[in-house]
Amino acid sequence: MKKHSARVAPLSACNSPVLTLTKVEGEERPRDSPGPVEAQAPAGAEAGGRTSRRCWRCSRAQLKKIFWGVAVVLCVCSSWAGSTQLAKLTFRKFDAPFTLTWFATNWNFLFFPLYYVGHVCKSAEKQSVKQRYRECCRFFGDNGLTLKVFFTKAAPFGVLWTLTNYLYLHAIKKINTTDVSVLFCCNKAFVFLLSWIVLRDRFMGVRIVAAILAIAGIVMMTYADGFHSHSVIGIALVVGSASMSALYKVLFKLLLGSAKFGEAALFLSILGVFNILFITCIPVILYFTKVEYWSSFDDIPWGNLCGFSVLLLTFNIVLNFGIAVTYPTLMSVGIVLSVPVNAVVDHYTSKIVFNGVRVIAIIIIGLGFLLLLLPEEWDVWLIKLLTRLKVRKKEETAEGAADPGSGPQSKNRRARPSFAR
Repeated sequence: MKKHSARVAPLSACNSPVLTLTKVEGEERPRDSPGPVEAQAPAGAEAGGRTSRRCWRCSRAQLKKIFWGVAVVLCVCSSWAGSTQLAKLTFRKFDAPFTLTWFATNWNFLFFPLYYVGHVCKSAEKQSVKQRYRECCRFFGDNGLTLKVFFTKAAPFGVLWTLTNYLYLHAIKKINTTDVSVLFCCNKAFVFLLSWIVLRDRFMGVRIVAAILAIAGIVMMTYADGFHSHSVIGIALVVGSASMSALYKVLFKLLLGSAKFGEAALFLSILGVFNILFITCIPVILYFTKVEYWSSFDDIPWGNLCGFSVLLLTFNIVLNFGIAVTYPTLMSVGIVLSVPVNAVVDHYTSKIVFNGVRVIAIIIIGLGFLLLLLPEEWDVWLIKLLTRLKVRKKEETAEGAADPGSGPQSKNRRARPSFAR
């Protein structure tokens, strides 16, 4: 048996650019063909037993896939909505969005250690930490992770990661979490447009329509609050965060391509190291200049900060490695489902007004997001499905026309042998 290898590519989802699985390569074990004696054997019970066992295995596998898919969707939805709401709650006592971004990004360092624990528990051929690290470093080139590679291939993504999170969290201070979460869903439309322009990806009319819907939803969301300066600034911050996230994904695909599970975990841990080494000075400067100031460390809501960081880390882990047990589309559906969850919470905890314009804007952006989830060959599949339905309808019509004429004859033919003995 060959090992299963998975390649992942970056996909920005919600408030942080993350890496999501795009391709799984494997090799099935070949089945031995039956010998001459087996081929001549009666096929009744044996074939029926094989078919039933095969269907049972298939149904069990499908049920397992569905079960894990539901679990992943619920985990993505709850972790993302929970982290957003907890960030909003944190700002009531701790008005420091950049410090919160820095604190949560430091937890990225845990990605590779957690991956290695999973490797030790699941892999048949266990490697040491040093061996696994060296193998994952091949992702950066033949020379591994050198100082030059660190500053040219990791540092830019660390900056984009910080900007994405900071702009998103800063927007939560300005507008409600429902608007922030739904506006960030436009990220996928920006990814498509950048990929089409920079990466020369395949042109798809339905995705252009989705991008237009996303832009229309942004305008309508701005109009819903009457173009107030406070609201416009918050919406601009969210759109900027979505743009940084889209740029992160496209640049990753352009410069680094795709990565395996271990390589993605190592890359995210490196972003955490970059944050600790080079971004730490910024919260310190903001504190002493009193831009983000708190009177004492006892006043910091450590429970909220750690809770937000744990939920965000959980969200990124599930979004990165959930593809091993389910489909990536389901994880994206979990992101969309977090919007109504935030809307329900905002309805009971804040003074948000769900007027007609806001509801239509949310529906338009959600529809555009779902259109972007369609596979590239969706039109071919749709044509095949319609063709099959037409052929089946013609066959049923032909059978229905032939049945009335053949009914009496078949009855006579069946009746004759019983009397002619």
